[in-house]
Amino acid sequence: MSPAFRAMDVEPRDKGILLEPFVHQVGGHSCVLRFNETTLCKPLVPREHQFYETLPAEMRKFTPQYKGVVSVSFEEDEDRNLCLIAYPLKGDHGTVDSVDNSDCEPKSKLLRWTNKKHHVLETDKTSKEWVRQHRKEEKVKSHKLEEEFEWLKKSEVLYYSVEKKGNVSSQLKHYNPWSMKCHQQQLQRMKENAKHRNQYKFILLENLTSRYEVPCVLDLKMGTRQHGDDASEEKAANQIRKCQQSTSAVIGVRVCGMQVYQAGSGQLMFMNKYHGRKLSVQGFKEALFQFFHNGRYLRRELLGPVLRKLTELKGVLERQESYRFYSSSLLIIYDGKERPEVVLDSDAEDLEDLSEESADESAGAYAYKPIGTSSVDVRMIDFAHTTCRLYGEDSVVHEGQDAGYIFGLQSLIDIVTEISEESGE
Repeated sequence: MSPAFRAMDVEPRDKGILLEPFVHQVGGHSCVLRFNETTLCKPLVPREHQFYETLPAEMRKFTPQYKGVVSVSFEEDEDRNLCLIAYPLKGDHGTVDSVDNSDCEPKSKLLRWTNKKHHVLETDKTSKEWVRQHRKEEKVKSHKLEEEFEWLKKSEVLYYSVEKKGNVSSQLKHYNPWSMKCHQQQLQRMKENAKHRNQYKFILLENLTSRYEVPCVLDLKMGTRQHGDDASEEKAANQIRKCQQSTSAVIGVRVCGMQVYQAGSGQLMFMNKYHGRKLSVQGFKEALFQFFHNGRYLRRELLGPVLRKLTELKGVLERQESYRFYSSSLLIIYDGKERPEVVLDSDAEDLEDLSEESADESAGAYAYKPIGTSSVDVRMIDFAHTTCRLYGEDSVVHEGQDAGYIFGLQSLIDIVTEISEESGE
């Protein structure tokens, strides 16, 4: 654990920022929150915090930018709705102030706060009947949350039709079921611990989706092993079982979540981790194809950049000594907003760029060609179980490369290459 972390002390200030759900979270169980347009925050895990503070320079382009630490507390509005508020840390004057808050408003402008929180106490001013009713309502809310989560697990792949004429990105905020569920669960956990604790440390990270109007996000769980060295026997056995029953054991990678906007059909598609675990290797390949398909044609212009970045990342990780990225994910992100296109006439010179196979496709599957280049991002995230020899407190020190993660990267490269070749790239 870094000295800087041990020295941190929390001191809330008047300048608090209301945290909102991050609507593009498609996987993971840790709640990710929106600090502002370009910055996210998530609960601080000492091991992950240490990873970001000691990150090898050549890995920085493949991870979100680390921006510091804030204190987060939950507070109630006058309707007893719980909200999460971020404050600077004591002695860390630059943490929040150095982050661009131009698109944020202080909590005082967003919500009206009571001077006194509504604690459920059986005092002279609070009747026992009201207390019983309040507790009953809380139990109902908790039960409803569990029911919704069970429904979400059963609804592993969801499709929503959106209004093409409207703002697709604003509609997306109302549809993503996974991000909202993570947010609700975080609030519930903090509320249950209210008697013991009301302040938590969160780390600030770059919002990788901020430069995309309609982000399409693929969350891939990487490696053949997911449990950390400090996992209990029960936890390790559970993670081993999940790997053995999914594509993790066969190709070193499995789908953990997906969000795709298919401009051609006007649909948003969400796939969660429960479906990802059930996929065969062929099913994984089909899911990858679906991720790069916009409802009318394959976004082939994205495949080359993805392959180049995956290959570069593989080279970087092959040079990292003793690192193990257990339970880490890899994000692939691109913009699903429909780009300007040209219709390729059968007599045009543009057809020379297409293979015979693609030119003969029925229904005009390859009859459109985007103008300009498209950007795509490839980043590693989630390092709560990462270890290396630099972490002096770890009882286990590994030698050499993270072979399981690298194996998964190579499998991913091979499958994207197959999709590219089969589509006539």
